[in-house]
Amino acid sequence: MPQRPTLRTGLALAALAAALLAGCARDEPAKPVLTAAAADTDLLKRLQTQQAQEEQHLATFDELDFVHYSGQQWQDFHKSHAENIVVHYPDGHTTTGLAAHIAELKPQFVFAPDTRIKVHPIKVAQGDRTAVIGVMEGSFTRPMPTADGKTIAPTNKPFKLEMATIGRWENGVMVEEWLFWDNQTFMKQIGLAQ
Repeated sequence: MPQRPTLRTGLALAALAAALLAGCARDEPAKPVLTAAAADTDLLKRLQTQQAQEEQHLATFDELDFVHYSGQQWQDFHKSHAENIVVHYPDGHTTTGLAAHIAELKPQFVFAPDTRIKVHPIKVAQGDRTAVIGVMEGSFTRPMPTADGKTIAPTNKPFKLEMATIGRWENGVMVEEWLFWDNQTFMKQIGLAQ
């Protein structure tokens, strides 16, 4: 037994007929009926492409922290950072260039060689931006060099610190990065502040 058209189907057919008749009445060529559907398909494809790019940025960031940073694989930072990356640090200073950024990261491993990031509890991507919270862990087990050429004796205290990174991406790598963590909390945890 054939199904009866619903009111919705009937309205859609009436709208289609009216559009076709309006085009014929003005002696205009009939416009493609599926224009809206084609636009929806195009929009869907663009959204899928953007989502795939966002997921790739987050996967690249996971590899950066879990493998390259934690393993001190500085030679692989180009996989996630542009050569001329601009990085903003919690104390307000900025570096330009990948070599300068790596030079800022290396001293952490002098006094805490087991420093690592193995967890990203929050990861968000939108367009060319990512926002990731990581948990940096390690222990102050080696002498810490100071600016005056002296060292601070290790306290052997562990640290576990949340940090956040905001990234702006172009062509699969970050071109600008904003880093945030609480230095006071870090110093308290390693026994250098109260």
